Amino acid sequence: MAPWWARSLRGRVTLIATAVAALVLIPVAIVGVILTRSVVASAVFAQTRDTAERVAFEMRGGALPMGSTVPVPNPSVDLIQVVGSDGRLLSTSDAARNLPPLSDVRPSAENRVVNTTNCLPTECVHLSAVRVSMHAGSPIVYAGRSTPGVLRTRTLEAVVIAEVALLIGLAAAATWLVTGRALRPVATMRAELDAVHAGDLSHRVTQPPGDDEVAQLARSVNGTLARLERSAEQQRQFASDASHELRTPIAGLRAQLESAQLYPADTDVEALVTSALRDTDRLEAIITDLLLLARIGSRVDVVRERVDLADLVRKELAVRSDKLPVRVDLAEGVVVEGVRLQLARVLCNLLDNAQRHAEHTVRVTVARESGRDGRANGRNGRAKGRNGRASGRESGGDGGDVAVLAVENDGAEIAEADRERIFERFTRLDAARSRDAGGTGLGLAIARDVAMAHRGRISVEDLPGGARFVLRLPAV
Repeated sequence: MAPWWARSLRGRVTLIATAVAALVLIPVAIVGVILTRSVVASAVFAQTRDTAERVAFEMRGGALPMGSTVPVPNPSVDLIQVVGSDGRLLSTSDAARNLPPLSDVRPSAENRVVNTTNCLPTECVHLSAVRVSMHAGSPIVYAGRSTPGVLRTRTLEAVVIAEVALLIGLAAAATWLVTGRALRPVATMRAELDAVHAGDLSHRVTQPPGDDEVAQLARSVNGTLARLERSAEQQRQFASDASHELRTPIAGLRAQLESAQLYPADTDVEALVTSALRDTDRLEAIITDLLLLARIGSRVDVVRERVDLADLVRKELAVRSDKLPVRVDLAEGVVVEGVRLQLARVLCNLLDNAQRHAEHTVRVTVARESGRDGRANGRNGRAKGRNGRASGRESGGDGGDVAVLAVENDGAEIAEADRERIFERFTRLDAARSRDAGGTGLGLAIARDVAMAHRGRISVEDLPGGARFVLRLPAV
């Protein structure tokens, strides 16, 4: 089994931070100790050298006769001895009177000042040796002081080691606490994700405040859960729609075939075949639309391209043979990015719907709205229904231009209470109308899902004396 620090990100981060702190602090501490000892030693030798030079100067000038007590110019440097060329003590300070010679080092004529250390029977000293003159028999002045405690003992090293250990421990503890606090939302998200199951994908993880990496991770997780929920809902909706909507035509077709089997002599074969083909066509249309609804927004249709809406309208109208004339008002250069076949299907569904309900004419317009207008229309869409709420944020919400495709007809107006409901699957405002005359009942649902998959929205807007369906998509 791996050690605890290998199993825990918190442990690994703490271990790395501790190692980095040690790698930085230990060399700094070593260098600091060395520099401190060097600075203290240099200061001590500066004092001893200055004292020795002053005593040698006084002796050269005759102000300090041989055999007299040497005065101490610097109280901290109280050990002074003047030693002749034969090794005899010529003069000494009171503090050094009963001490053996401080050192046997004799500076040369070329190097008349020497700094050194020596340990006497009672103490260790730092001292400087200076020649009084350049003559061969010149006496030597030794000036020294007891070695300072910082140089004599290992107290400095012990203090520095304790401080470094304390700082490394504080770095480890701080890293452990900070990492634990930073990873606490991750642990919360993990627990919340563990509670999510396939039967209910509506749960979302708690998003921490701010905009750091953990908050971005929470948003990504919630976005993934939303897509999974939508995908699962599409699958459930597909199964529900298929089982409900396919049962009626299949039952009718089966009844006709069973009747023909029971009463072959009374069966009009041509009428039977015509009716069976009509039901088969309806089944095929429903299945095609259901499969398209299940596929919209999936990776099957990720191939996107730049689509000119005016060109799309012209090409679609060129291959249609509608019973009512279609007037167009197409602004050039209105381009969106999307799946061309899906956008063409939306246009076809809106035209089919308009042709079924129009009295005399159908009108198609393509225009471009500014981002401000798109945001205002998005707020209106959110206020009028769930379709606007779901997708109003997508179109025009970032301040960019919005491409607008509108299909109008001069048929009956759509009540405001029904403007959301008509985008639901198999919804019909005229219950007495036959399904064959009214299509599969999935055209507007397909249009809504395609709009949402393209970060846009589709809605019904006010049009006196008719109906106006408007598709808004981000323009490029």
